[in-house]
Amino acid sequence: QVQLVESGGDLVQPGGSLRLSCAASRLSLDYYAIGWFRQAPGKEREGVSCISVGGGSTLYASSVKGRFTISRDNAKKTVYLQMNNLKPEDTGVYYCATPGFLSPCSGNLSLAAFRSWGQGTQVTVSS
Repeated sequence: QVQLVESGGDLVQPGGSLRLSCAASRLSLDYYAIGWFRQAPGKEREGVSCISVGGGSTLYASSVKGRFTISRDNAKKTVYLQMNNLKPEDTGVYYCATPGFLSPCSGNLSLAAFRSWGQGTQVTVSS
């Protein structure tokens, strides 16, 4: 079972940028699609983005499309989420997870399709 650890969260001003990392321990990421999710205070967790096993296919929530970019470096066992032009509504705890061995990203980024959740990293966008 792959274990995932998120990092990179911080306090940033509106319009700023952050890069989050999702690192795998114990196992290689080569055979796992990885999704990013976030949970704002008082709200349900929602899907943000997902990258396929090979990295050739990506999905984005409409709220982040054009501002966020997901990528992966299998040699470093890490998936990144580059977040640009951040807005206050991007504030929340960001989590990564996987749909499982050789499983694809679900088209609607459904939480039920993902497992092996990390502990999360806090992103706060505020002036």
